Amino acid sequence: MTAFKSILIVEDEPLIAMMLEDFLESLGHQVVATCDSIEDALARVDEGGFDIAILDVQLRDGRAVWPIADRLAETGTPFVIATGGHVEPPPAQHAGAPLLAKPYTIDAIEPALAAACGG
Repeated sequence: MTAFKSILIVEDEPLIAMMLEDFLESLGHQVVATCDSIEDALARVDEGGFDIAILDVQLRDGRAVWPIADRLAETGTPFVIATGGHVEPPPAQHAGAPLLAKPYTIDAIEPALAAACGG
């Protein structure tokens, strides 16, 4: 298991976000916030106070989360890209980010977090 992490979740589907929060907490991590829009997530990134983020690649409004990934990269904060289907590949600067496939499984979360944190 990776060391305890404080985590920001960017996910626009409430039930999926709640399931992910439950998985993370059962693994010993703390969810510091869940955001469902790019604007909310960017504001939360600017506030800081978390170790890693999990980003749903495509939000309900059809916008991709790359502006959030860009901001996280600027601050040196690791992140995991979550996807539930066929999407365009990430921009080149984020191609190395670990992927977490939906539907989430508890067994897939720790390896993705470890990969994002360089482990």
